[in-house]
Amino acid sequence: MYAYIKGSLESKADSYVVIEAGGIGYKIYMPLPSIEKMGGVNEQVKVYVYQYVREDAICLYGFLTDEELKMFEVLISVSGIGAKLAMVILAEIPPSNFALAIITNDVSRLVKIPGVGTKTAQRMILELKDKLKNVQAVSKNEQIDNFTVEESVSEAMAALQMLGYNRKEIEKAFEKLNIKELKVEEIIRKSLVLLGK
Repeated sequence: MYAYIKGSLESKADSYVVIEAGGIGYKIYMPLPSIEKMGGVNEQVKVYVYQYVREDAICLYGFLTDEELKMFEVLISVSGIGAKLAMVILAEIPPSNFALAIITNDVSRLVKIPGVGTKTAQRMILELKDKLKNVQAVSKNEQIDNFTVEESVSEAMAALQMLGYNRKEIEKAFEKLNIKELKVEEIIRKSLVLLGK
């Protein structure tokens, strides 16, 4: 299993890139916005990868950040969502907004994504919230070190746990933020930046 591939960017297309590393050219499928953000041909790049294995294909899917990779893994764990739809979702919504839409039951935000209908959006919310229950999201008045968790902080904690971060990692990120003055979206977004370092 690969964690990431680092090498020379040999070519770019609408749905994939080719990266040469160690004399081997890897064809890696990526969301178009990520491909556009990458450097130019012959530049050194690093891409986080997921090896997707099915009976009829073995593919590499690539991501510029660890958060995008975690979101992809979360998405393909939902019944009825394959790698291709997961890539469309990733191209349309950042991980922080996606996590927030799940936590707040925002079906209307999810159905704006091409290929996601009401039933798929509801299934995502239902299945991912069920997984969150197993992760034991923080309850409303619980203490984390020296501050009390209010509703927005609790939602942010749950959203970050859904993206695959454990509670200790999240608490460390929260300690570096002035969370009492931030909205839930800002807490998630700024925490993701810290968690990605």
